[in-house]
Amino acid sequence: MSDIEQFYSINFDAINRKKEKIKFLVFHYTGMKSEKSAVQRLCNKNSKVSCHYFIKKNGSIINLVPDKYISWHAGISNWKNLKLINKYSIGVEIHNPGHQHGYKNFNKKQINAIKRLSIKLAKKYKLKRKNFLGHSDISPDRKKDPGEKFPWELLSKYRIGIWHSISKKLLKKNRLKKIDNSEKKLFLSYLKKIGYFIKKNKVNSSLYVVKAFQRRFRPQLINGKIDLECLKIAKSLIKSGFN
Repeated sequence: MSDIEQFYSINFDAINRKKEKIKFLVFHYTGMKSEKSAVQRLCNKNSKVSCHYFIKKNGSIINLVPDKYISWHAGISNWKNLKLINKYSIGVEIHNPGHQHGYKNFNKKQINAIKRLSIKLAKKYKLKRKNFLGHSDISPDRKKDPGEKFPWELLSKYRIGIWHSISKKLLKKNRLKKIDNSEKKLFLSYLKKIGYFIKKNKVNSSLYVVKAFQRRFRPQLINGKIDLECLKIAKSLIKSGFN
């Protein structure tokens, strides 16, 4: 994309990755009040964080780390059988104050930039649509970004991520409907097939994972409780190719 500004961060692992090593695109929000401060932090050696691309409030894109290098955006993370997702991914930060500073809707210019960048990277690296993830997907016990206002459903229409095929009417009908323990176990097995990682012997690990799932696929209600709506969404995602 010729309209991408280059402003390089020094925070990356200078290891040349082969194109086939890049399997995921991970979305984040900055979680900071100031856009300028967010860029400075991503370039400050003491912060030890960075990303490959930064999408500004006006929709313009900054390339902070070349794709071939490993940026420091994911931290401690898991997806399916992989750990430390930085090695396999491209990180995209989108300016948004986040949950701590008055979380906002992503604006149209930002969403258009996300679409353009994602489509370009998907083509370049042959990314599977199921491998577009949020930071909370891969680090559910630590992160909430890009959050419940991120337009996953809209983006799925452009093959950026997978969405379920259940009508809003049916979803609402099944919301808060209780399920039995065997159905809850089935739901958790679906989460593992999708890619979520539930840590064994860690208190509340499954609660965080359920909330991450809801934040992405059932943003209307994030309560960490497994109901019939959650079960039906997970089953639909498995059928749609999210496994």
